[in-house]
Amino acid sequence: MKNYKFDTLSIRGGYEIDPTTHSRTVPLYMTNAYTFDSTEDSRRIFALEQAGNIYTRLGNPTCDVLEERLSLLEGGIGGLAACSGHGAMFMIFMNLCAAGDEIVSARAIYGGAINMMGKTLMQAGVKVRFVDADDPENFAKATNEKTRAYFVETVANPDGNLPDTRAIAAIARKHGVPMIADNTMATPYLLRPIEMGADIVVHSTSKFLSGNGTVIGGCVVDAGTFQWKGNPRFPAFNRPDESYNGIVYADMGKAAFITKLRTHILRDIGAAQSPFNAWITLLGIETLSLRMQKHCENGLKTAEFLAAHPKVESVSYPGLPGSKYKAIADRDFPRGCGSVYTFDIKGDAKAAARFCDSLELINIVTNLGDSATILSCPAATTHSQLTDRQLRESGINPGTIRLSVGREDIEDIIADMAAALDRV
Repeated sequence: MKNYKFDTLSIRGGYEIDPTTHSRTVPLYMTNAYTFDSTEDSRRIFALEQAGNIYTRLGNPTCDVLEERLSLLEGGIGGLAACSGHGAMFMIFMNLCAAGDEIVSARAIYGGAINMMGKTLMQAGVKVRFVDADDPENFAKATNEKTRAYFVETVANPDGNLPDTRAIAAIARKHGVPMIADNTMATPYLLRPIEMGADIVVHSTSKFLSGNGTVIGGCVVDAGTFQWKGNPRFPAFNRPDESYNGIVYADMGKAAFITKLRTHILRDIGAAQSPFNAWITLLGIETLSLRMQKHCENGLKTAEFLAAHPKVESVSYPGLPGSKYKAIADRDFPRGCGSVYTFDIKGDAKAAARFCDSLELINIVTNLGDSATILSCPAATTHSQLTDRQLRESGINPGTIRLSVGREDIEDIIADMAAALDRV
């Protein structure tokens, strides 16, 4: 299927017609376990000598289609579905790191991710060095013999910052560490990080991929490009895993990372995605390109309206003329920059609250990537765990508003905002 184009893969990728029922659409396999043909059959499957289903915590036929479809759309060699985007991220870090190891991460990312890395990973003995991703060389400066990965969001939450994914990936290769790219806000329709050098892609499938704010999920895609064999930074990949029949994951070649992620980390942490959630997400992916086109169109028009309004102090949309990310946007995002960004109203946090509370169509919601236009104040919600210094470093003021522009009629979206601004 790799030869098919994006829209074909988004509808058909990863699924072959069920030979028993001949169902055209992907069946929903609501089961937690599977039968084996014999004890020898079960032994061979557990030993990875042949493919087969064991337990839905480790894999499920519906989740398999989601994993393969996203892998095809991203240009990877394999995927793994998780219970949430956070669950997917945490399993990636556990797959790469042990106590005493370090990660270098962009500073301007989702507040919950900052908290996970700065608190929970720290409790596990993993240190995260946060750097300003606007200068890719900051990743090199923060790298040492303990570094196990770089992490960026290809479109940063909440401001819409665009890191130079190509440049950071080149630095990662130079230092022999994998680069992890969170592609949630861009989706593979707008950007394919693997083509720019990323080794691992992660998604919160709860956002644009499902597209309607109904289900929670995450997914990891392995590019199959990183050299694990003999890499001194990753001894766990190069020695026998006694908990899994003495397998040496580096001997799996391109599939080393994704194999270890499933057979070791998913097995032990258990952050598996529900088959039902995977099924709903597959329905969403079928219309991904159509939806993203509308999101981008509405996102740009709304940003232009806000930027021209006398009561708006600033708008962070990277596709606007004058944005410091405009050159990256023009180079790497020819289809658009998405529809999630921030803006600041002139005045204080009370003015921002007045605006939000005066909206009638647009809802105050901490999600993003919904079909409906939603917004929130990050300092009071998604980034509320951060210190004042961390908020400033992330580009968030007390009255900053994060906007996720939906697919309603653009005239209705702008009219609602205009009326709310009149009340400020």
